[in-house]
Amino acid sequence: MHNRFYAIIFATESRHTATTDFTLKATEGMKINILQTNIHWGNPVDNMLSAERLMDSAPEADLCVLPEMWNTGFMTDGRPPRHDEALEWMIAQARQRRCAVCGSMAVTDDDNQLCNRLHFVWPDGSVACYDKRHLFSYGGEDKLFHKGTERTIVSFQGMRLLLAVCYDLRFPVWLRNRGDYDAMVIVANWPESRRRVWDVLLQARALENQCYVVAANRVGNDPTSHYSGGSYIIDAKGRLLASDNGSEEVVSGLIEQEPLAMFREKFPVMRDGDDFKLNI
Repeated sequence: MHNRFYAIIFATESRHTATTDFTLKATEGMKINILQTNIHWGNPVDNMLSAERLMDSAPEADLCVLPEMWNTGFMTDGRPPRHDEALEWMIAQARQRRCAVCGSMAVTDDDNQLCNRLHFVWPDGSVACYDKRHLFSYGGEDKLFHKGTERTIVSFQGMRLLLAVCYDLRFPVWLRNRGDYDAMVIVANWPESRRRVWDVLLQARALENQCYVVAANRVGNDPTSHYSGGSYIIDAKGRLLASDNGSEEVVSGLIEQEPLAMFREKFPVMRDGDDFKLNI
C-alpha cells in the first residue's frame, strides 16, 4: 500500500527484562491486533469504549496493541487525567480475552513526576512497564514529563519484545538489537505531516535490527495535529505483513519465530555489528 521505505543503525546497554512467558501457542506464532483508534481528546471513558468496540469486532489475538497515550491523546500542555481506571481496564481486558494488551499513557511515578509509560499486560493481569526515553521537546513533552532511563524487553509466547514509544523511533542507538529481542513494539501519536519519516524509519529499524516491527499509530485530530494512521506489522526483511487503510480499524497479522531464526542464521549480519557502551 505504501511504497515509501529505506534503512540505517545502532543501540544500548541499560535495560530491564521481564520474564513472564505464556508459551502455550509459541509454535503457532503470535497473532497480533493493532487497535488504530481515533482518540477522544482528554476523555478516557470514551477511549476505553472505542477500544473495546474494536476488540469486539476483531478476530481473536494473542496481543492487542494500542497507540501512545491511547486514553487521552498526546496532552503536553497540562496534567492529563489520572490513568488508574485505564490501566484497570487494560488488565480486565487482558484477563477476559486471555491475551496480552499494551499501550502507553501518562502516569505519575513514585517521585510524583509524570512519565509517558508504556504498559504491557499479560493475560494473567501482571504488568511490565517502559518509560519513554526520548521526550518530544518540539511539542513540549520534556517540560512536563520525566524521561525513562532503562529499556524494557518482555518475553511472551516464546518471543522477546522490545517496548518503545513514538519519538524513540528517531534514535537507533537506543533501539539497537544486541541479540536480545525478536520484535520491536512501538506505539505512537505520529502526525500526518511527518508520515513519510514514520514509514521510512519503521522499515529501517526492522532491517538494521533483523527483527519484526509492530507499530501502532492513531487517526483523527487533536488541537495541534492531524493523524492519518500508519499501523503496520513489518518483517525482518522490511516487508509489510499487515497495514491499515487510514481509518479507525484493527490491523491484524502474525509474527513467527521460526522464519525469523532461519533468516538470522542464513544471513547473520548482526555478528558483524560494533560493540559499544551507551552512557545515560
